[in-house]
Amino acid sequence: MSAEASVVRGFLDWMVSIPWFKRSKVRHDLKRAQAVLDEDHFGLDEVKERILEYLAVQKRVRKLKGPVLCLVGPPGVGKTSLGESIARSTNRKFIRMALGGVRDEAEIRGHRRTYIGSMPGKLLQKMSKAGVKNPLFLLDEIDKMGMDHRGDPASAMLEVLDPEQNHAFNDHYLEVDYDLSDVMFVCTSNTMNIPGPLLDRMEVIRIPGYTEDEKLNIAQRYLIPKQTKLNGLKAGEIEITEDACLDIIRYYTREAGVRSLERQIAKVCRKLVKAFALGERESGQSVLPEMLPDILGVRKYNFGTADKENKIGQVTGLAWTSVGGELLTIEVASTRGKGRVVKTGSLGDVMQESIQAANTVVRAKSQSLGIAARVHDARDIHIHVPEGATPKDGPSAGIRHVYRIGEQFDRDPREGGRGNDG
Repeated sequence: MSAEASVVRGFLDWMVSIPWFKRSKVRHDLKRAQAVLDEDHFGLDEVKERILEYLAVQKRVRKLKGPVLCLVGPPGVGKTSLGESIARSTNRKFIRMALGGVRDEAEIRGHRRTYIGSMPGKLLQKMSKAGVKNPLFLLDEIDKMGMDHRGDPASAMLEVLDPEQNHAFNDHYLEVDYDLSDVMFVCTSNTMNIPGPLLDRMEVIRIPGYTEDEKLNIAQRYLIPKQTKLNGLKAGEIEITEDACLDIIRYYTREAGVRSLERQIAKVCRKLVKAFALGERESGQSVLPEMLPDILGVRKYNFGTADKENKIGQVTGLAWTSVGGELLTIEVASTRGKGRVVKTGSLGDVMQESIQAANTVVRAKSQSLGIAARVHDARDIHIHVPEGATPKDGPSAGIRHVYRIGEQFDRDPREGGRGNDG
């Protein structure tokens, strides 16, 4: 047998294994789709509405040449599981392809048969595994794709996701056009850091972080029953009260999703299972907020802590982070000097410019504020934002800086129990 025979046999095996005609029967029952989405995910009403609109159009149009859905949101909010729910509600087979760290174009298009050990790209490998030509294909973490000397996989994805081109996708290994137009593509991403031409081919659906009430409902409906079962506890052996669950959300987690919350609930379950085994606790007890320090340790985060007294040099502001809104303390002190402004606390360029602008406003308005002009040149201002290891940026802290710098000169404290932004 010649050396070429094994190459030809491998090529023929791939040609036969890839689905050319077989389809799964797609369901177009919107009521069932809505029921599946509601069963699997709490909240996210706008996202569900957009998905149902997309499915309703698919029901009427035989071949939908619409944009690819791209679910953008922070980690842990349910982007991947939403894709699974869409597949289950429409009776499509579900395929997931992780794109994080993909840097080689051959991962998408495959290697040419002249190379030893060459294979089709991951795309057609996954299609072969699915066995049908109309699955739901989830392209996970599309913003994490990179590029190097081996090519740009993001550019290779253009042909895959463009409805005008993907009916004739050409893999380097097969060298035969393959029709991807029946595939329902759904992408997920944590940020909008996606190449422009690729983003232009997708319709972005933003998935916001969960609110406190939504996290509480998710914990009580899904996470607590799930972790109770996984840790070998029977129904009624433990009950995590609503107040205890709220304390876990507020003081032991800081996230947009619910992954960390699930880990903390799992930790509570494990600790109680151990206590039952050692005879330290009796089953059937409720987990109360005052029991959490013994189970989970000291509180990790402060929640909604503002100043009770009016203080000169300290203000509570409202801040936006990737995990949601929170309170941010800004501290200002003045010392004898020559009018310099010192800024500390891992501040970004925009926030530093905001401080300079606030200082200029106070200087320009010094007469109306009742501040002597010569005071500015005789005092140094030091502005510090606590938690120095955490980067901070944004233009919305300007009004806070004006307050704090102004009161260093007029010695009139602003209201401490109020947060401000702008």
